[in-house]
Amino acid sequence: MMTKVGYLPDETSSFVGRRAELARLHTALTTRRMTTLIGPGGVGKTRLALRAARAAADRYTDGAWWADLSPLPDDGLLLPTVSDAVGLADHTLRMPVEALCEWLGDKHLLLVLDSAEHLRGPCSHLLAEILTTSSGLTVLVTSRQPLGTRGEYVVAVPPLPVDGAPDALQLFADRLRAADPRAGLDAPDDEAAAAEICRRLEGIPLAIELAAAGIGRHSVAQLAARIGSRFDARGAGLGAHGRSGVLSLAPGFGAPGPGAPGGDGADGADGEGGGPGTARLDLLADATVWPRRHRTLRTAIGWSHELCTPLERLLWARLTPLRTDFDEEVAREVCAGGPLTPDEVDRALQGLVAQSVVQRDGDRYRMLDTLREYGRMWLTELGEARAAADRHARSFLDLARRAHDGWTGPDQVSWYHKVSDTHLDLCAALEHLLAHDIDGAQEMAGRVGFFWACCGHLSEARNYARRALDAGPVDGPHRTRLQWVLGVAALLQGDFTTAEKHGALCTAGALYDRDDEGMLGAAYLSGLTQLMTGEPAAALEAAGRVLRMAGSVPADSAHRLRCRLITVFALTALGRLTESEAAATALRRACERGGEYWTRSYADYQLALIALLQGRPAASAAHARSMLAGKHRLRDSFGIALGLDMLAAAIAAQGAGAQAARVYGTGHAYWRMVGHPQRGTPELGPVRERCELQARAAVGDEAYQRAFERGQSDNAEVGLAAALRTELQL
Repeated sequence: MMTKVGYLPDETSSFVGRRAELARLHTALTTRRMTTLIGPGGVGKTRLALRAARAAADRYTDGAWWADLSPLPDDGLLLPTVSDAVGLADHTLRMPVEALCEWLGDKHLLLVLDSAEHLRGPCSHLLAEILTTSSGLTVLVTSRQPLGTRGEYVVAVPPLPVDGAPDALQLFADRLRAADPRAGLDAPDDEAAAAEICRRLEGIPLAIELAAAGIGRHSVAQLAARIGSRFDARGAGLGAHGRSGVLSLAPGFGAPGPGAPGGDGADGADGEGGGPGTARLDLLADATVWPRRHRTLRTAIGWSHELCTPLERLLWARLTPLRTDFDEEVAREVCAGGPLTPDEVDRALQGLVAQSVVQRDGDRYRMLDTLREYGRMWLTELGEARAAADRHARSFLDLARRAHDGWTGPDQVSWYHKVSDTHLDLCAALEHLLAHDIDGAQEMAGRVGFFWACCGHLSEARNYARRALDAGPVDGPHRTRLQWVLGVAALLQGDFTTAEKHGALCTAGALYDRDDEGMLGAAYLSGLTQLMTGEPAAALEAAGRVLRMAGSVPADSAHRLRCRLITVFALTALGRLTESEAAATALRRACERGGEYWTRSYADYQLALIALLQGRPAASAAHARSMLAGKHRLRDSFGIALGLDMLAAAIAAQGAGAQAARVYGTGHAYWRMVGHPQRGTPELGPVRERCELQARAAVGDEAYQRAFERGQSDNAEVGLAAALRTELQL
């Protein structure tokens, strides 16, 4: 969600209490550069951080930005995740930390890192780097323990008060009404019973929310009695799940025996020493996740687990490999199997929503990290961890195949967004495939790589393509795609030598395999490299030859459309503007018929350049705005930067110097996002310079600079929206 400036998640439920903590955080964010909220899982650190960040956002020129670290299994994607969170899509060959430090160097913003406890060392090291180089940066972290970074100010988050303050009881009542607007604490003694529940649960927000979700199956008084008996029972830890529980549904598992969850070993709830009476899950929980001093939440989650049906418990466990929000289709793909049929997945998912184990937002679902940890432990106890990871990897390999096939169809934009939004799940699937299914990894890295290159994940595209090639022998189209991904990513990073090398390898492989699509892809890569290095004639000849050779490839093939784009660029660079305009117009129509936006946007870009070179700046501006609209739909920062430069030039050519300067400034902001100075084919430089001089001459240097700086300092979305307005201010 976009705040006035910056991005923060939505608050999807009411916020209760925390006045003292918010006041303390207000002071900390005003006077300290790094603050860490610490406390056990479920105590409300994330909600408190979000509320504080939202309140503080307007005090930061560049806003408040949020990075959720909970889905990261290790620090491999820490830098890309933080870079994504602050809007950086680096297209250079620099070290990622260097690019991030430079991007943040002149920013005045609040960065929130949520759930950093499992990455304390890497986060501490990263924050030490960026806080040193970015004097206007303030950082707020949530973690179960301090990070240990120099200058860190630690704020402990306590549970909600349960004696003498209404906060915990208010939370319980709010969650009751959220589940059922007719519900309340209206029956005699309901309020006293609810207060007793909150006291038993020690005011821990997540525990209270889980308890409130159980009211659909119990009255408040019954719930209080059940919770009381749980907490009074000897060894109340994970509790007995009964012999009809989830374990009996797993292949190879009968009823749990001593030492298994739900067996007689539950009495050893302390989980230390691993004695004969200690349940394995208890031992795991105490040793790695749940502090000894805070078994209340563990017990509450265990009780909530008991309220679930066996199939709901099984789904809870099988959902845990998912790193990002998901829909029902993904849940069925990743979790169905054995007793969990696709229809049963749908029913069990709604049951988990009713129990507040899974949160629903429209048609998307997510699980809190604390509950995911519990489910992950059960998955391991079931012996299903490998099978679940296999299903997850197969599901996202299939997504990569469907996205690749749908690139040029009417769903291109939605596939583009889906690949971008599921980035962490795709990376997790690739890691699993690289370890267990090399053929699948090689196919997946090749099919998803171009999406990643367009989304700005160039380092990941190159890294996974290289690892897939190095993992074992690969032949045919999969090899050509991997070489092609490496070349395109290198080209976008300005590494023309590597791009040329992989273009030649693609050509040789496609010729050997008699792969027409591979030949078209190679021609696109080699042709674009030649255009960027000032050889348009060679690019035109090669693209034309391959287009004639690959007659069997359909007209709407992605590779054919991209190869035709090389022809348009080359004709423009050679000054054959009439031919180029005709080719660009025909290409745009072909893309429009199929619902293709990526290539169409670059056809618009060429039409804008051609019109400008022909002395038709108004037509040029219209084409540039059309390009920008398409690139905005695709979230393509590199394409937006190019389009803004073209639009600014067209506006300057119409005499609106101040407006052109502001658009140039917004374009500069987007160029900084991708880490490049202005880019494009060589002939664009003189056009930019000439039009910038026109803009300066129209309004004078001082007014030009003021407008440029305004565009540069605008929120990127605000600046782009202003640029897309059609009226000129002459």
